[in-house]
Amino acid sequence: MALFELTENDKRIYEEELKDFLPDKILDVHTHVWLEKYTTPEPAGVDKRAVTWPDLVARDNSVEDLIETYRLMFPGKEVCALMFTSKVHDIESGARNNEYVAECSKKTGWPALYYSHPTQSPDEVEKHIREGGFLGIKSYLSLSPAYLPEAEIRIFDFFPKEQLKRMDEMGAAVMLHIPRNGRLKDPVNLNQILEIKAEFPNVRLIIAHIGRAYVHEDVGNAFTDYLYKAPDLMYDFTANCCEYAITEVIRHAGPKHVMFGTDMPILRMRTHRIEENGTYINLIPPGLYGDPKQDRHLREVSAEEAEKITFFCYEELLAFKRACKTLGCTKEDVYDMMYKNAKDLLDGARLSIYGK
Repeated sequence: MALFELTENDKRIYEEELKDFLPDKILDVHTHVWLEKYTTPEPAGVDKRAVTWPDLVARDNSVEDLIETYRLMFPGKEVCALMFTSKVHDIESGARNNEYVAECSKKTGWPALYYSHPTQSPDEVEKHIREGGFLGIKSYLSLSPAYLPEAEIRIFDFFPKEQLKRMDEMGAAVMLHIPRNGRLKDPVNLNQILEIKAEFPNVRLIIAHIGRAYVHEDVGNAFTDYLYKAPDLMYDFTANCCEYAITEVIRHAGPKHVMFGTDMPILRMRTHRIEENGTYINLIPPGLYGDPKQDRHLREVSAEEAEKITFFCYEELLAFKRACKTLGCTKEDVYDMMYKNAKDLLDGARLSIYGK
């Protein structure tokens, strides 16, 4: 049985809209790989401090599933990924899946990041990076101290400065999923991003999801008043269908500083994303992901409308294509954003950490 099915509409979109637009080589800079059997159950009664809808797409994502996903979604293309795990609740719950990602990296030759915990010492983080062949770290706001309400979490609560200092010394990559309800436009986030670049200039900092700017209102004055001060920042447009946000990050940061990512397996989801009242809504086929009332970002459509819904991944790429058309991006620009920028960043991290 296939991992998932492609409809005639999916095939049409890829053949008519994406195949010739995309380069032959693609590097997905933001992908989760983990196995359910290695995952410690989340403690009961703990506030997840995260949306729930991504958990509905797949229970885990083996590297074999990831390879098959790329084969199905990108026929005729050579696709590789920057991998890191998911479902980390504490140091113990992340350990085995970090080991699994390291094994997958060695098996495939694909790069990987270590999923760090804020309570780990810099020495411990560096030890795990070097032992696993990782190129840097990824973490998440849910690992911040439990007493902090989600709206009050700051970057340094899950990426403490002592860890970032060590990443700076190593020249490592740091994948940053920013916290806070204001997302990219939040001044605390923006000032702390600039603080990281000022204090730790050798950190290869990636602002994931364009700073979670999933709708027009999330962008604010981030680029015009703040982020221009850090021109070497890198951004990925992972899981982002907001054409305005993608256009603005390319316009202000330039096509040498933007990278493609999927957040797999999440982007296997069938959804059409809309903006409504300053937030995003994922329109989904009826019955496919359980009760839509479980998450405020979900809304079912009719069976007839569902026939037009394709993969989240294709939706993201179509928004990216429109942004590129608006800005007059060249084929070389698209190649840079879909492959070369990520390749150069990761090659630089590897050379800095391992000398080769």
